[in-house]
Amino acid sequence: MSSDMTRRVFLGTVGATALAASTGQAVAADADRPKPGSLKILGIACSPRPGKTTAAALTVALEAAKAAGTNVETELVELGGLNIPVFDPAAPGSADFDKVAAKLTDPKVTGILVGTPVYFGSMSSLCKAFLDRFIALRQDNFALANKVAGVVAVGGMRNGGQELTIQTVQAALLAQEMILVGDGRPTAHRGATLWNQGDDISKDEIGL
Repeated sequence: MSSDMTRRVFLGTVGATALAASTGQAVAADADRPKPGSLKILGIACSPRPGKTTAAALTVALEAAKAAGTNVETELVELGGLNIPVFDPAAPGSADFDKVAAKLTDPKVTGILVGTPVYFGSMSSLCKAFLDRFIALRQDNFALANKVAGVVAVGGMRNGGQELTIQTVQAALLAQEMILVGDGRPTAHRGATLWNQGDDISKDEIGL
């Protein structure tokens, strides 16, 4: 799919199924575009520790998205254990990043959640290395433009730098011309801020 997956197209998929049911007419779509009403959301866990609280937070978010409708497909991708080194313009290649990038740029993917632990008021070094490599996606005709993006940050305290971390990740995503969202009205938070209490987020009712 080219980078013309616009906000209108994305929002149109949400109502396409209802429209087809009410009119009895089939909704036509290009073969490389999502089927009408079909949404796929990726959760990218940027923690060096697979299966821990960042993954748990994203899992909660993805399950909530999936519960919103039978047309929603989700997938969690964990970067922990992958070889995604610091970006070097002189040696830009990374086989593991390329595998993840293929998932991100899949035409079926209309939403991406980026989750990161908070280290000293900012994202993890793995998250930074991952986002820096998005330069290749910018050069590929802004391959992520107009995909919807959200951010989840997990910190060791209730107010442990999560919001600043979310803003920093959002700045990188804005450079890709992505559509950034939070939790919507009436609160309109920038993203989800989770509190890790002994490798456990289940007690954080506010964050969840």
